Amino acid sequence: MKKTFILCALLTMGAQLFAQQSNQFIEDFTELTDGKPHDDASVWAKMPTPVQAQWGDINVRYAKYDVPAVLQGKKWQTKAWKGEKVNAQALFWANKEIRNLSLSVSDLKSGSHVIPASAISAGFLRYVMGDPVSNNGKTACGDRSNKADWDSTMVADLIDLIPERDVEAMSTRPIWVSVRVPQDVKAGKYKGTLTIKGEGIDDIRLQMEVSVLDRVLPPAEDWKFHLDLWQNPYSVARYFNVPLWSREHFEAMRPVMEILEAAGQKVVTATIMNRPWNGQTEDAFNSMVLKTKNLDGSWSYDYTVFDKWVSFMMEEIGIDAQINCYTLIPWALQFDYLDQASNSIKYVHAKPGDAAYADYWGSFLKDFAKHLKAKGWFEKTTIAMDERGVDAMKEAIKVIHAADPDFKISLAGNYYGEVQSDLYDLCVAMGQTFPEDVLAQRKASGKKSTVYTCCAEVWPNTFMTSGPAEAVCFGWHAAAWDYDGYLRWAYNSWTKDPLRDSRFRTWAAGDCYLVYPGGRSSTRLERLIEGIQDFEKIRILEEEFAKDGATKKREKLEAVVEKFRFDKGSVENVADLVKEARSVLNSF
Repeated sequence: MKKTFILCALLTMGAQLFAQQSNQFIEDFTELTDGKPHDDASVWAKMPTPVQAQWGDINVRYAKYDVPAVLQGKKWQTKAWKGEKVNAQALFWANKEIRNLSLSVSDLKSGSHVIPASAISAGFLRYVMGDPVSNNGKTACGDRSNKADWDSTMVADLIDLIPERDVEAMSTRPIWVSVRVPQDVKAGKYKGTLTIKGEGIDDIRLQMEVSVLDRVLPPAEDWKFHLDLWQNPYSVARYFNVPLWSREHFEAMRPVMEILEAAGQKVVTATIMNRPWNGQTEDAFNSMVLKTKNLDGSWSYDYTVFDKWVSFMMEEIGIDAQINCYTLIPWALQFDYLDQASNSIKYVHAKPGDAAYADYWGSFLKDFAKHLKAKGWFEKTTIAMDERGVDAMKEAIKVIHAADPDFKISLAGNYYGEVQSDLYDLCVAMGQTFPEDVLAQRKASGKKSTVYTCCAEVWPNTFMTSGPAEAVCFGWHAAAWDYDGYLRWAYNSWTKDPLRDSRFRTWAAGDCYLVYPGGRSSTRLERLIEGIQDFEKIRILEEEFAKDGATKKREKLEAVVEKFRFDKGSVENVADLVKEARSVLNSF
């Protein structure tokens, strides 16, 4: 079984996890100070009772020291397909200190039918320091080394797994609730409660109501959406101070990568050279393959680390559709190897098209192809490049095909018509497009065509201070353009202090990661998954309508999907657009 008990516990048991087992990688922490102006004591004194709780708006980021203004009442109501995970945000606020606040959920019942409490998680949101997306409205890239230059703010993003929380006087504590609807449950209206308890206060009960529709979303492992969030195993080793590739390292990565598998991830990120991105993140990527130049001038290769990493991700975690190996064209054109004659690391300095480049990579790729075939991984592997020019790509493709003409190749970058037919997996930056005939040809031949965002895209994105609904848009945007999925360059390239401070020296806060140490998810990742689920629902409905000849239904669905093409810039009220689109999607 590729899904383990730990996965089920982390993703469905939520706060109840700690009643059954401990997680050695979950640590408590003290949030940083929020220096933003906030409601003073006179505002908090106007509360009708010392403690309050209601459902909030999932599209609002609530300030820690403000009395919440946008509220939804005591009942949360939503619709869901069987197999879908739906999210909500509740709020607790108090004008006095409350100790040992805790959460519990009941079963959701519809007559004799039940969505068990074990399928529901409720966790406190923790505040993490972020900064504005941009200071010019054009880019989120650029120097941010002086944090004082940016108007930083605390953002409720980390979904905690620690079951109790003390709440400061005159503060708000958001709560994230997720319901994972079983695939075999009967359609109907399911009702239950979220209960909030704390020392010295009466229990507060908020009502939950999930209307389960008579449609089924397949499990994440069967989703067609090609999700490619790049993993960084090196940041995990640094953060937990464990030896690289030790059993402790893999165990520290397990809860983090299990969340990724449950999101429908398709790709394992592997590195076949040292520092492919020139150490741009807090933790540089090393080569997972040791290349040795022997005394006689021949080459030999050690795949021990590569094999450990790929086996772990594919066999233990279950991410097994594709392996992307970076890169033949790094930012710095130098390529490391162990020189046996001097017993030292040396470098080949060469560019695509040079004889030394072809010798270095050609020898390796021939041996790599043999190794991959022996492991049974060749058909799933691509030689991957990132944001490289077309001339360099042409030369690299020559070397790859000379080594083995059946090697698959991937690129995340600009659309180049000259080489697109050579690329199995081509991901273009949002704002670029494939010619419609090319996209259709690629899809018919089984190639992957996707879209990505990084710091260059101010909107939509998944930065800490991006609008919460923006993350939902990527599934809809992919459906609108008929893309196969979405790529983001950093799933867990953690900052120095990721639990407390997501700001980084060169990009908007949150750009570097979507998940926190210990396997704690984020509101941004959960909203991204919502959009992926929507993509799958759109796909299922489109196939059904085409088969049944349901023209009017198909046109109704296409009309709302078309609004997510975003070819005219940002949408002012994206949360309203998502709400409208979901209403249509759940009306069929």
